[in-house]
Amino acid sequence: MDFALLGWPPDAPTLRLDYRRFAYAGKFVRGSTGKAVVREGERGVGEYDDHLLAAASFDPDRTDAGRLVVRYVTVRDDRRGEGLGARLLAFVAARAADRGYDRVRIAVNNPAAYVAAHRAGFAFTGTETGLAELVCERSAARPAVVDADAYRSGLDRYRERDLDAEALARLDEKRAAGPPSVVDPPCDDEPGG
Repeated sequence: MDFALLGWPPDAPTLRLDYRRFAYAGKFVRGSTGKAVVREGERGVGEYDDHLLAAASFDPDRTDAGRLVVRYVTVRDDRRGEGLGARLLAFVAARAADRGYDRVRIAVNNPAAYVAAHRAGFAFTGTETGLAELVCERSAARPAVVDADAYRSGLDRYRERDLDAEALARLDEKRAAGPPSVVDPPCDDEPGG
């Protein structure tokens, strides 16, 4: 398994992710956003990029040239829960610093993505997008300092949504546990990531 940055916008490659296995698969067919991936082995001969385990797309913020915005992170259905999304997000942030960006931002729409963003060194800004996504940000060069109360206040925003009893129980567990430990960013093409 390795982590790789495939290209920066506007000249990044397109990816053919299997829509049955990846959320947001259709968002990766555009070449106008940068792409980074976690891959294992070589691409097969089939229709899809079946060697990919996770993918991220990103581009510069339209209002702040010093900030990179991660648009989507997706992990193949059989590899969710292994921390690949958080590690890929930390990898993208480190590459953004190398590219000269000051800050990296992501907006997340569910508690699992919120926790993954914090594991990647992001912190809740206290704001939401118009799409009810919680905005998290970090310095490109180093993880954010996370305030436990701010972290929990972000999780509390999800409580206001239409969640079933099982999702609420998981949310309570995440809230009680407090902010997660931050992962180190993998190096380019790091074996075993």
